[in-house]
Amino acid sequence: MRIATLLALGLAGCLPARAALSAEPAAGQVTLPAPEELKRIIRERDLALFAITFETCDIEALKPMLADDMEFYHDKGGVVARSAADFIAVIERNCAAWKAPDAWRSRRELIESSLQVDPIPGYGAMEIGEHRFHERKGDGPEKAVGIAGFSQVWKLEDGQWKVSRVLSYGHRPLP
Repeated sequence: MRIATLLALGLAGCLPARAALSAEPAAGQVTLPAPEELKRIIRERDLALFAITFETCDIEALKPMLADDMEFYHDKGGVVARSAADFIAVIERNCAAWKAPDAWRSRRELIESSLQVDPIPGYGAMEIGEHRFHERKGDGPEKAVGIAGFSQVWKLEDGQWKVSRVLSYGHRPLP
């Protein structure tokens, strides 16, 4: 089957890497670091993103980490955001609620052994893994309560890594 036919059928993504249309990024696209460095960078961005959204609530630090067209889908919460502005509004609401002295607070812990990062040539990276969630009420003790899978697409834009797509799925309680 010819590549043009595969593209028309939407099957080009099923081709082996050697059958890619071009090894060179098009004008305006990015060059990615070596795999080990890419994984290190994405891990750092991941940890920063979740520290902001679950702990520090530093909205100004969050804004440059988000692609304008960011989308976030959650298996329990549905469509969480269809833009960076939507996502920022969600985080602002959560952070405001956490200010109450007896509020439930959450913390996210990356399960390091599950982290996988793959390049998206000329664009950025895909990240998949699992994370554990911890909760506490007010200043009470923290307890691990659940685990879930996640997938994120990171876009490298003007030297900045920005999250553009998020899938959060398979949420389940810890035994």
